[in-house]
Amino acid sequence: MMPAQFQIDIFEELRELLGSFEPLVMSRVMQELAGLSRARGRDGSAARLGFSLGEKCTIIDCNDLKSPTVDEQVIEYATLTRCMVVTNDRRVREALYTRGIGVISMRQKKKLEIMRR
Repeated sequence: MMPAQFQIDIFEELRELLGSFEPLVMSRVMQELAGLSRARGRDGSAARLGFSLGEKCTIIDCNDLKSPTVDEQVIEYATLTRCMVVTNDRRVREALYTRGIGVISMRQKKKLEIMRR
């Protein structure tokens, strides 16, 4: 929901930060966004934007992952594949840091930045 919240072109920001990249989104994330997009107001609008951005990515089937929640599946997938994750969720960021996974997050509400510990 970062693009709606901070009004940035996330794909352009990622291109500037990384050069070439392959955007991936997990099927469970898309399912969660689809459910949230039914809401009215700011949250529903942000979820609809997130869903439309997700459609521009390669959707990864994550049914074989054992983690029960979407956040835990993101952490599990990133740990298995060693891929970077774009998130502003503090709990997810901290879990990824402890596993040595790079995180891309907002800096000063206007730029993406690679964060590592």
